[in-house]
Formats: sequence, structure tokens, C-alpha cells
Amino acid sequence: MLAVVTRGGRRVVLLAVLALAGCAAPPQTARLLQEPPRDLPPAVELVRVPFFPQEDYQCGPAALATVLGASGLDIDPAALVPQVYLPGRRGSLQVELVAAARRHGRLAYTLAPRLEDLLREVAAGHPVLVLQNLGTDWYPVWHFAVVAGYDLARGEVVLRSGRRPRHRVTLGLFERTWARGGHFALLVLPPGELGPTFTPDRYARAAAALEQAGRLEAARAAYAAGAARWPGSAILGMGLGNVLYALGRRQDAAAAFRAVLDRRPGYAPAHNNLAQVLLELGELAAARRHARRAVALGGPHQAVYRETLAEVEAALARRDGG
Repeated sequence: MLAVVTRGGRRVVLLAVLALAGCAAPPQTARLLQEPPRDLPPAVELVRVPFFPQEDYQCGPAALATVLGASGLDIDPAALVPQVYLPGRRGSLQVELVAAARRHGRLAYTLAPRLEDLLREVAAGHPVLVLQNLGTDWYPVWHFAVVAGYDLARGEVVLRSGRRPRHRVTLGLFERTWARGGHFALLVLPPGELGPTFTPDRYARAAAALEQAGRLEAARAAYAAGAARWPGSAILGMGLGNVLYALGRRQDAAAAFRAVLDRRPGYAPAHNNLAQVLLELGELAAARRHARRAVALGGPHQAVYRETLAEVEAALARRDGG
């Protein structure tokens, strides 16, 4: 049911969201309540998650300050407004929140669109920033909130939302409003901290975004933690090596590339990058060996590998007086 009233010369839309809940539970909620996973705690509430009352149209800064605070960074929502609030839209977009989290040196990880994953992260102590559409598809009312708890027996989640520090809503209603928000769910964590639902590819993208934002030390910590958890991931191992190289830590970078080759000896990018590092370290014979191996393996970056080999050969020629 939608009611439209006039207040102070403004048209204010009041949405009776409970009327939209329907009778049957949406699919993910139904599965969770019918057969809760045995390893998922039945109820969790993160009582130490901070709360910031949300001003009109500024739920984005308040929600971001909440998860940043939970990650150990004390910041007032007002300080975030210039970074994430778009006056023309009278609100914030997901991309602004993600970018702002990275600017503050935090890993921003977007969860898969699974309600169980969201609850598992809360159970692990990680509040989750979510986007809800409290309206309808044809009249959206966008709202950012933070999931800080749940109770499967009562079929509820606990939100830091609006001016309510413990807003309890049914799982079914939450799933519907979250689905209308595109299932956007964001974790904001200190670099090096991982969640139980993380996957190596998603995590590598989150770590790479920190690197692209220029937060090299934060990216290093993120890559190192990911490489330790998924030692078989060439992407994470290469990311670690590249960031160490950018930080000027060439010996450590060489060790990272060697670790990739220990598990994937036929991985041409690791041979090439190791050759470049060894060249700069003056280990020319080893550099030539790895550069030649990269060229022999070939692939889409063959031209780069040939350039590296040419540089190594030129350095050897200069050293040998040729």
C-alpha cells in the first residue's frame, strides 16, 4: 500500500513495506529456515558495532562510517559526506562507498548474492553494509544499512538503519528489499583479514583495487594473506610479487615469484617477472634462464617476454665486454 501526503509544501512518500512482504518466504530465506546449516550459529549479534543516526538522504556516509568503525577506523560520517554523497542524486552510489573504503586503506570485498554467505560473515564478526530498495521496482526507495546480527529461531536480522540502532526485520522482508537492491553486500576489513566465504578470484580483485588506488602497503598485506590462504593461486602470488617490486623490495618480490613457480613451473608471467627482478639484482645468468623460459612458453604477452630477454642479453653483453 502506498500513501502520498503533503508535509511542509513537500510531497512525502510513505511506503508500507510490510504490506509488500507477502505470505510465502522468499527462496533463500525458506531454505535457511527449513534446514539451517549445522555449522552456522543460530543467533549472533555484534553489539560492539558502532551506530550513527542517519540524516536525511545520507544513509551512505553513516553506513560506511559504521563498517569503517567496526574495522578499527574511527571516523565521523560528516567527514565522509564529501567523499560519497552526491547532492544531485540526494544520496550515494555503491561505487563511491567502495572507493572511499579503499582510500581509507581498507579492503572492500563484495559478497556473492547469497543470504547464507552474508550471515556467515556476521557470525565471523564482520558487519555487512547492504543496499536495500524499501520501495518497489517501479518506485524505488534506496537505503543503505548495516547487518549487525541475526536470529534464525525468530527468523530475523538486526540492522543499524536510519535512526534505529537495533532495527529488527524478518529475514523474508530483508531478502526482498535486499534483492531489489541488487543483492549488494559489502565487507570493509583491515588488509590481511579474510572472511570465511571469500573466494580467491573475488579476493584478488579486491586486493588489486587497493593496489590501483595507490595503497601499496595495504595491498601487500592483502595479497600476502590471500597467498597464504590460497597458495595455489597464481593471481595472488603474482599480485604479491608485483606490489613488493613496486615497494622496492626486490629480494622479497623474487621470492614471491619463485613461490608461484614452485607450484606452477610452466607459468610464463612468473618467469618473465622473476627475470626482470633478477636482472635488476645483477643475477644475470639466472635472469637469462627465466627470460628464455618465458619466451619458450609464449602466450599473449610474448612481445613483453622478448623485450625482457633482449634487456637481459644486452646486460650480459655489457658485462662481458661484448
